[in-house]
Amino acid sequence: MAELYQNGDISNVSTTVCCNAVRNESLLSNHLGFCSSINDIFARLLTLSSYISHRFIHFIENLVYSDVNRCSEDLVVVSFGQHPRSSSCSNCRYDTEGGSSSSRPYDASTCLEIPERRAPDFKKKRYVNSRFEIVDSNYRYRGVSFIFQGLMLPLFGMRLAWRLALASWRFSFCYVRSAQVQVRSIMYRVQKTLHGSSDDIGWLQHTRGMAPVEDGSARFLELLQGIRNGEHTLPDSFVYLLIPGLFSNHGPLYFVSTKRFFSKMGLACHIAKIHSEASVEHNAWELKQYIEELYWGSGKRVMLLGHSKGGVDAAAALSIFWCDLKDKVAGLALVQSPYGGTPLASDILREGQIADKETRRIMELLICKLIKGDIRALEDLTYDKRKEFIMKHKLPQDIPLISFHSEASVAPGVLATMSHIAHAELPWIPFPRFGSEESGEVVQAGRKVPVVIPVSAVMAVCALHLQLRYGEKSDGLVTCRDAEVPGSVVVRPDRKLDHAWMVYSSWKKDPSEPDASEMCEALLTMLVELGKVKQEERGRGGI
Repeated sequence: MAELYQNGDISNVSTTVCCNAVRNESLLSNHLGFCSSINDIFARLLTLSSYISHRFIHFIENLVYSDVNRCSEDLVVVSFGQHPRSSSCSNCRYDTEGGSSSSRPYDASTCLEIPERRAPDFKKKRYVNSRFEIVDSNYRYRGVSFIFQGLMLPLFGMRLAWRLALASWRFSFCYVRSAQVQVRSIMYRVQKTLHGSSDDIGWLQHTRGMAPVEDGSARFLELLQGIRNGEHTLPDSFVYLLIPGLFSNHGPLYFVSTKRFFSKMGLACHIAKIHSEASVEHNAWELKQYIEELYWGSGKRVMLLGHSKGGVDAAAALSIFWCDLKDKVAGLALVQSPYGGTPLASDILREGQIADKETRRIMELLICKLIKGDIRALEDLTYDKRKEFIMKHKLPQDIPLISFHSEASVAPGVLATMSHIAHAELPWIPFPRFGSEESGEVVQAGRKVPVVIPVSAVMAVCALHLQLRYGEKSDGLVTCRDAEVPGSVVVRPDRKLDHAWMVYSSWKKDPSEPDASEMCEALLTMLVELGKVKQEERGRGGI
């Protein structure tokens, strides 16, 4: 210093000292600012930790007492800076340490702004909504959302695991329920298929209000024996109309021998030209037109004899159009007709059984496509359709009715029985004329070859099936109980006759037994007698 003073550098020394003092003061101020920043950071961390702990406790409470999904959604909203319940409040109250409060408008920016104060000042100032839930006004730190989401990640994982477990349980439950429904459906179908028509066969005898039947087998046998002896008493004052059954259009010899037999006796006999594969109501309308034409053309009343579905069609015509046919029809004989229905048609077309849709498609293909018929022709013979029709259209009580049914033979010898159903005409073939003077002369002639099929064998198999499954006697297609019309005179022959015997003659005839034509004559003769009895009863009732 002495040297400095000696050299005259006193001004330089003073300058140096001032610079050092300023530098020390600057360092001191920087240190104080750094300490203040650290204090501010700690204050922020303290605020963040208190907020997180508060929100975590609030989340646990909501998790216990409220729905998990709504709670998680509220927490996600809060993580982005908005309280789920403070959004609905229009006013907030300012709360101070002293407990006084004053209402003032709520400002989101103010509530979410973090004041540049230390921890003691932060605790003194906060906002409370109208439901006394604290809305922190010092939170707008973007890093908090990531920290909060990180803390919530295990809870989200738990919720995801719970949802997956719940979805798996629901899927398993639905799968088990679906399997149960399918098993029950299969069991129901099997049960319905095996049960078949057990409850429907003979329903006419079990239904209340149905008129009782009368046995006329003895009188029928007497008339048949007289016809065999040459006693033909069938009058020519009627027109006799033979009504064929189902699929008769494909049998050229259906009722042909019977018509020829009646014509030889000089009786007016006709075979109804109807579409046998049509529905019952359609054929009833056609029969009504046919009967009126015969009546107005001949002036005679008409005697009806229907076989199989033909008897059902004729009964439907009388039931529906009796007002128009009352004075034109003298009586009706139903021969082997499924008036109450047939188990074969019901078992084929029953809904709800195994392969019901496939079976119906096959029958529609056979009847509609190949035969060009109507599936309703077979459907109208089911028990459900017959019950519906009979309850809606009942036969008139003052018309003579005869029901004829038989039982098919199931003996092994029936399998060799052949039925003559048609003739096949061969083309012109040259045949030499033997024994003539001109040996080289030939004759062009057409030859008819009979077409025979084992119809009796098929009927025997069907009759055996119905007997084994239901324990019912039948002619192969119609059970005996379903062929008895309420209020009719029932004829039960003492012979084993199948369903086709009455219309198709056997290839080998037995001369000692009556044929189908003689049985039809006996039935119509008995119907004429029954009509006279009813007419006398009406006459006595009128007197």
